[in-house]
Formats: sequence, structure tokens, C-alpha cells
Amino acid sequence: MKEISMVISENFAVDEADEFREKLNRLINSGEKHFALDFTNCSFIDSTGLGVLVSIYKKCMERNGSLKLHSINNPQVMRVFKLTRLDKVFDI
Repeated sequence: MKEISMVISENFAVDEADEFREKLNRLINSGEKHFALDFTNCSFIDSTGLGVLVSIYKKCMERNGSLKLHSINNPQVMRVFKLTRLDKVFDI
């Protein structure tokens, strides 16, 4: 299984999330389905960013793929995942 690693931007909001969605959709449409997302640099995520992650997660699961999130070092970012209970959905 080949896993593609990607780094999430510092501010994962509207503009960055839209670009990221387009990039991952292209990869998924070309046959990729295993992703590891590095949150080391991320200090902010909004509802658009979360929506993109959920959308990509669903597409990966439909194709028997995987989406892993790691290095969520910022307490505010982790708090957003916990408040939305997405920490129970994603492999963090």
C-alpha cells in the first residue's frame, strides 16, 4: 500500500482548504486512496477545512482507502476535532 504524505498549511481555512480539496480530488481520481496528513504546522482550522477532510475521508473509505492525521500539536486545532467529535472518526 502506497501512502501519500501531505503537509497541512498553517491556516487551514477557506482558500487553503479549497486548493487542498482540488489537489486531493485529482489524486483520488487518478487512483490514489491512501493519505497521511501532517498537521505539524497547522495552528488554525475552520469549518471549511473540516468539511474538506470529511469529504476526502468519505471518498477514501468508498475506495477502501485510508486517511490518517498526525502531528496535531496545536491544542486549539485538537480542541476543534474533539468538540466536533471528529477525533472519533479520523485515525489520529
